[in-house]
Amino acid sequence: MFTQTTILVSGASGQLGRLTIDALLKRVPATQIYALVRSDKAAADLATLGVNLRIGDYRDPASLDNALNGIDRALLISSNDLGNRSDQHDNVIEAARRQKVGLIAYTSLLHAGVSKLGIAGEHRETEAALGESGVPYVVLRNGWYTENYAAGIPAALAHNALAGSACEGRISSAARADYAEAAAIVLSADQIESGRIYELAGDDSYTLTEFAQEISAQTRKEIPYANLPESEFKGMLLDAGLPAPLAELLVDSDARAAEGALFDDNRELSKLLGRPTTSWKATIAAALAD
Repeated sequence: MFTQTTILVSGASGQLGRLTIDALLKRVPATQIYALVRSDKAAADLATLGVNLRIGDYRDPASLDNALNGIDRALLISSNDLGNRSDQHDNVIEAARRQKVGLIAYTSLLHAGVSKLGIAGEHRETEAALGESGVPYVVLRNGWYTENYAAGIPAALAHNALAGSACEGRISSAARADYAEAAAIVLSADQIESGRIYELAGDDSYTLTEFAQEISAQTRKEIPYANLPESEFKGMLLDAGLPAPLAELLVDSDARAAEGALFDDNRELSKLLGRPTTSWKATIAAALAD
């Protein structure tokens, strides 16, 4: 890539952001990488690696102007503020336009253009805003993270069942690190095709029944999959202490997974990576080892 290209990663202290910076550090000098964080403390470890810190908040346009000044390429990682994401993303896009950023890569949702997931609407709005902004852009439509389901393993072991509402829908998830590496590859490429949309998902798919069977095989403990009505699954998540918006997102994603919304077999992610995606069985093993 151009030797002086500056790359900014938003949400750099979050899981995907930090992994993306780790992947970028293998490809470009740390001096060309900028981490957008809300405070210095949020990414002090990155500064020790030589990564530049920029302070900014999606809700504060003035801070975004300062953060994006002099940036050639920016990764806009979607906000986790459900229901307010479109406005926050618009703030980033408008600041990028004012600061003449050369490219925005946006982490959207698998098949966002047609997806029936409840969260797809905000992603479609942001994709439309990018198209209207005049700023060159690419869209990384990320599928589900395998870690989203692996996070439920402790509860499954405690209650002797993996609960969900996905019926026998097939899920083509990949490890979070796979999506991060894909973002780093795109951001550090010599040439980037503006307007390109990447539909990214894992090579292999599984049902939650199969996911539970793999947990059983690795723990040598019988863990069946309990497919629950949506209302019952939501109640269980709320009782476990999850915030209502997050519980609703998880229930909706399972219900839509039952209809095929989290399935994809084009292997575009592994083609971009130049290797197979991380096996979902390996992610289960990693979760059990923690």
